Amino acid sequence: METQGLLNLAYLIAAVTFMVGMKMLGSPKTARKGNLIAAFGMGLAILATIFLHDKEVSTLVYTLIFAAIAFGTAIGWYIAVKVEMTKMPELVSFFNGMGGATAALIGLLEYQHYTDSSYKIAMIVAGLLIGSISFSGSMIAWAKLNGTMRKPLRLPSYNVINIVILLATLALAVFIIINRPDSPVYLYALFALALLYGVMFVVPIGGADMPVVISLLNSFTGLAAAFGGFLYDNMAMLTGGVLVGSAGTILTIAMTKAMNRSLSNVIFGAFGDTGGSGEGKTSGGTVKSINPSDAAILLNYANNVVIVPGYGLAVAQAQHAIHELEELLESKGVNVKYAIHPVAGRMPGHMNVLLAEANVDYDKLVDMDDINPQFKNTDVVLVVGANDVVNPAAKNDPSSPIYGMPILNVDEAKNVIVLKRSMKPGYAGIENELFYNPKTSMLFGDAKDSITKIINEVKNM
Repeated sequence: METQGLLNLAYLIAAVTFMVGMKMLGSPKTARKGNLIAAFGMGLAILATIFLHDKEVSTLVYTLIFAAIAFGTAIGWYIAVKVEMTKMPELVSFFNGMGGATAALIGLLEYQHYTDSSYKIAMIVAGLLIGSISFSGSMIAWAKLNGTMRKPLRLPSYNVINIVILLATLALAVFIIINRPDSPVYLYALFALALLYGVMFVVPIGGADMPVVISLLNSFTGLAAAFGGFLYDNMAMLTGGVLVGSAGTILTIAMTKAMNRSLSNVIFGAFGDTGGSGEGKTSGGTVKSINPSDAAILLNYANNVVIVPGYGLAVAQAQHAIHELEELLESKGVNVKYAIHPVAGRMPGHMNVLLAEANVDYDKLVDMDDINPQFKNTDVVLVVGANDVVNPAAKNDPSSPIYGMPILNVDEAKNVIVLKRSMKPGYAGIENELFYNPKTSMLFGDAKDSITKIINEVKNM
């Protein structure tokens, strides 16, 4: 009884650290500390489970457990330390997939131990089903993000096919829960169907929707972990799963609202699958280029400058250079802010993390709703690698796939400088009207190199 009491106390402490840590993740100023607090709670829950369990465990089992923990920790630490900022979204997707795979494996291994309980079987089947979908879906998302699977695959009547696979999967899950068959064949069939559905679920979705998909799959993994908590009567596992699942769901809803689209439209509409075909109107018109010297003059003599970071900033690893430019301009009396779109980059909060790495003051990061009214009084907007989130077609072209999506209204500023390698369309594969705006000047080239040249020009003024 004393051991059980200590175990419950450890789980309570862990649950509290999860909630405190998640709360602190809401601000970049406290996010690192919050992550460490939550990690401490998870470590406490793991150790408490191992040492305060009420069953006899052999030395060999303890050795295998800690060998696996050490091996996994070493791999995770190495990958996290070595990953480039541009690869962070796919790393998140990969790690999330591993969580789903763990939930699925728990179901496969534990089924034979609980065939006498419909409740336990229901928890096992739910965890297996959701975990498998999360695993295979996350692996497809990972492949899309790292370029292995560059184009969405759209089969004829793919929505009908997906619905049929989903219904068959759910029907088999219900059959297993009701009949509790002794043969594991049905469970493995469910596992295979769930994996197939996870693949079919993500494969057709275009690249522009990947941040939403990653968030949704993350909520799936949380739910799968929560069902594992129900299975083992493990309060720490249950609390962690519920927090991840609910947070992922809330974030998914927030992101779809930021894109002015429903979740069903994201899943069934395959937005972003334009293949660069120019869907929507073609802007045409004249493109005006600018050199670093003229860009430096505009920035140096401006009163208000807004920087719009995008994925291209991460690709060029120019976050430190843009921070140096920001500090240089402020030393000359220029007011500088960063405009952050909710779905900029390849995952939720990607731009915030990128700029935090360069020690950009969090107070300078302004959300879309707060920065949009300020563009009319902005002298220069510097767009670095962003594309779809500043495309006026979202406001002006009803035939555009992004029509109705809230964007950063940079076209309302007095001057716009766009740093870009070429005129290629963004992740959604559509042409950007902003590039042909008379107030827009294009500075072509590598973002980091272009910013460095601007910095050198400003220093000489």
